Amino acid sequence: MKLVSWNVNGIRAAVKKDFENVIAEFDADVFCIQETKAQDDQVVEALKNIQDYKLYTNSAERKGYSGTGILTKSTPVSFSGKMGVEVHDLEGRISHTEFDEFHLVNVYIPNSGNGLKRLDYRAEWDKDFTNYLKGLSTTKPLIITGDFNVAHTANDLANPKSNYNKTSGFTQVEIDGFDYMLKELNLVDSFRKLHPTTFNKYTFWSMRGGARGRNVGWRLDYFLVSESIWDKVKSAEIHDQILGSDHCPISLEIEF
Repeated sequence: MKLVSWNVNGIRAAVKKDFENVIAEFDADVFCIQETKAQDDQVVEALKNIQDYKLYTNSAERKGYSGTGILTKSTPVSFSGKMGVEVHDLEGRISHTEFDEFHLVNVYIPNSGNGLKRLDYRAEWDKDFTNYLKGLSTTKPLIITGDFNVAHTANDLANPKSNYNKTSGFTQVEIDGFDYMLKELNLVDSFRKLHPTTFNKYTFWSMRGGARGRNVGWRLDYFLVSESIWDKVKSAEIHDQILGSDHCPISLEIEF
């Protein structure tokens, strides 16, 4: 089973930048998208030409903001877009599909914002998200993917010293929240586990200053897998050659 995840930075913009061909080339069983920046009906319209997939979307109440979606070749047992905490559920940040073997949670975790103005909210969100995942984990293993808006360690961004505790995505509060989730749920960071000495592969680059051309990036996108099914994972890759967004796609292959 091949799963792909991509923060598309606007699904309508992505469709104009070869998104349909990217879908076809990956030929994934499940393709998760974040930051659709569109309402559910607009996502359906944007992706109307994509064949062989069922589409499940969750848009934010605020138009043109956030939003997640899942394209899947097989019909899931169930779909949900809610964590169960109203303040979080208004932003369309979760698309959860339950399959026979596992829960797949596609997530776009809040950015702490310029000047870290939303850092307190981010910390609250991380705790509530972990509690939500704990509930799911009582029934089946987890695969969690998406844009987590945090570089886990100094090896996951190009300039750790200048960004630590100054820039959204690399504060100790965000790192601690990520660590807590990994430990509480016994999750494995699939790319880092399989590529422990690869330190120059990133999934996000600022649109400013030619960051992508210079590979001044951040690894913000992950596939996290329950330890109980880790032995079934075959590969985890970052596809940084694919353009069309300020993020690149990531993939996971797992055999059940």
